[in-house]
Amino acid sequence: MSAGGTYNRDTPAMRQYDRFKREHPGCLLLFRMGDFYELFDDDAVVAH
Repeated sequence: MSAGGTYNRDTPAMRQYDRFKREHPGCLLLFRMGDFYELFDDDAVVAH
């Protein structure tokens, strides 16, 4: 995450997230990042 609180979207994982979100807009997407699962963008807000 950058100092401004935004993710670098130019990574393979974020490109994949963006593609999956376009394909499944009504779903919460959890991404496994190492040993943890992460939610991004509005998915993180909804899950909070």
